[in-house]
Amino acid sequence: MADEDTTKLVINEDQVRLLSQGRHPDPFAALGPTADGRHVVVRLPGAERISVVNATDQIALERHPADAATFIGPALPYYQLRVCWASGLEEEREDPYRFGPVIGQIDEYLIGEGEHRSLWSVLGAHLITHEQVPGVHFALWAPNAQRVSVVGDFNAWNGTTHPMRARGSTGVWELFLPGLEDGTVYKYEIIGPDGQLLPLKADPVGFGAEHPPATGSVVRSLGTHRWQDQQWETRRAKLNAVDAPISIYEVHLGSWRRLGAEAAALSYLQLATELVDYVADMGFTHIEVLPISEHPFDGSWGYQPIGLFAPTVRYGTPKDFAAFVDAAHARGLGVIADWVPGHFPTDQHGLGRFDGTALYEHLDPREGFHPDWNTLIYNYGRPEVRNYLVANALYWLGEYHLDGLRVDAVASMTHRDYSRKEGEWIANKDGGNENYEALEFLRQTNIASYGQHPGIAMIAEDSTAYPGVTRPVDAGGLGFGYKWNLGWMNDSLEYFGKDPIYRKHHHNQLTFGITYAFSENFLLPISHDEVVHGKGSMYGRMPGSHADKLGNLKAFYGYMWGYPGKKLLFMGQEFGQPAEWNYQSELDWSVLEDPGHAGVQAVVRDLNRLYREQPALHRGDAQAGGFQWLLVDDVDNQVFAWLRRGAPEDPHVVVVLNLTPVERTGFRLGFPVSGRWIEALNTDSACYHGANRGHGGAIETEDVPAGREAQSALLTLPPLSAIYFVEERS
Repeated sequence: MADEDTTKLVINEDQVRLLSQGRHPDPFAALGPTADGRHVVVRLPGAERISVVNATDQIALERHPADAATFIGPALPYYQLRVCWASGLEEEREDPYRFGPVIGQIDEYLIGEGEHRSLWSVLGAHLITHEQVPGVHFALWAPNAQRVSVVGDFNAWNGTTHPMRARGSTGVWELFLPGLEDGTVYKYEIIGPDGQLLPLKADPVGFGAEHPPATGSVVRSLGTHRWQDQQWETRRAKLNAVDAPISIYEVHLGSWRRLGAEAAALSYLQLATELVDYVADMGFTHIEVLPISEHPFDGSWGYQPIGLFAPTVRYGTPKDFAAFVDAAHARGLGVIADWVPGHFPTDQHGLGRFDGTALYEHLDPREGFHPDWNTLIYNYGRPEVRNYLVANALYWLGEYHLDGLRVDAVASMTHRDYSRKEGEWIANKDGGNENYEALEFLRQTNIASYGQHPGIAMIAEDSTAYPGVTRPVDAGGLGFGYKWNLGWMNDSLEYFGKDPIYRKHHHNQLTFGITYAFSENFLLPISHDEVVHGKGSMYGRMPGSHADKLGNLKAFYGYMWGYPGKKLLFMGQEFGQPAEWNYQSELDWSVLEDPGHAGVQAVVRDLNRLYREQPALHRGDAQAGGFQWLLVDDVDNQVFAWLRRGAPEDPHVVVVLNLTPVERTGFRLGFPVSGRWIEALNTDSACYHGANRGHGGAIETEDVPAGREAQSALLTLPPLSAIYFVEERS
């Protein structure tokens, strides 16, 4: 550089000042090679000396008189920077501002339209080779920001070092930083539209995160796991079908089992053997994990996520999580994840006021704040926000081969007045309480999910009677595959929680559910929600002595597995854990030393086996023709009996319940078909730590009418029991 005037001519003091403040509107116009290609401008806080070098030349740059961190000098083709730091360390590095853009016009257009279904392939932090140089490409959406910078240890968390390139009207910012690697921790420093510097933000599309309570995003490679589940994917549609046996084991990964003196949670790789083997041995068909997305607070169990695209680091890396899913598939198990698109926490590093405005959420708290959970509600009416969430569903289904998503808190999304008093909510354009924008988002999510990943199962946790949740979208429904039957759950638990002497006064709680059991494709859930917040455990909710509790619990599971609908149990319920679930410790596996608890576990294992083996127990789960009452009005005895039927070639199954502590001998029950019926399961059997009262393995019907049937049999009904009879066919 010839003199100070030339230095100022290349970049004036006003531009240098804006760069030093991190407020230059177009840093790529000021940094890197100048437009005429004759000079290079570099800003690197902390550098003592900088030279530009290539294979043949080296030229020392000079400081700009207005800023000690800004250096200027003649350009060299294909240059690198040789930097001498104040510590005396010397290194060569690439200049990020000599590289061109990465994001293409088609991606820009789709993002702007809110129609980029693989949004994560563009936004986030990607390890790439750009213009023959390896590094990380950062991109995010912040349309109202004045400036966005990538910060981390690599630039001493100085937001003036690496301001990003704005991509016009889409509101996307991007920057390629050469030399960064997998595992790099980063955040975004943003200046909002009012010129104020915001708290550092984690990446909304980050693929990894630091261990909480740290809040940084972490660069992670995608697609590095070598999947071995090709055969599984060809079978998946059949295994998730409405006529298939679906029995789900719901798990909080951090508290299923713990190891060592420090009681550390199992890793994804440990779970890939221990949990997967256990669930397969128990006969379940699917594992459902509580939300796997990164979340700052352990006590939210994942239901207040911030890193929607990051498998929680609590149990390992994204590659480890992929290995867990693959291992489940190898054992014939599907994997479903709870998914939370209904709200997000207010933690300052999260999505709230992301670019200084209500970007992801509504501005008005009557639409944008959830009073129950003190969280923010997504603005489903904004195309970019809707696209962000739809793409997130596709990300989990595609990148991690998940077999379905259970959508959390659907009612809070679809109803504007959910948990709100008069005056605390805003009606829709027609004056009603339906959230049209959220309903459309759910429809789009289901259309895209089933369209791109045939054979998966989208499951709605909906506590309302909103019609058509599992009806196809083109038939006016929301397009889910299954809906949780929370009405059945509430009625059943309330009934079984009563002392048997009072159950006759609540008889209809076990019979009413059939009136709507086939209005949707229902799943019967006894989830984590039923064993927390003072509700007690399933064992604890049963009345009576220890033996009575075990008998009631085995009868309850016999009732549940025989009832129309797919099944879900939360971990620990399968062996009658006495204590309420505590996310901070493992399940109480020691109770299995009690033969009574081991008997409950054995009942669940055998119910799963019978459910899979007998088509009549699952083919008609969503069809009224698959169920018929045989005894529905025995109020005084509290005996219930029904028939399950499948296809004509399937043996019939009869389920009989005695829900009092009184043994009933010589009890005549009508059977739909004459002949021999195998006693396939009796919860009072000795193998389940019962008294072994039953029928010696089978019964023969007699030509004695009973109820509406022409033939019947005399039964022995043990107290608090469920018995399954399977028609014997020659």
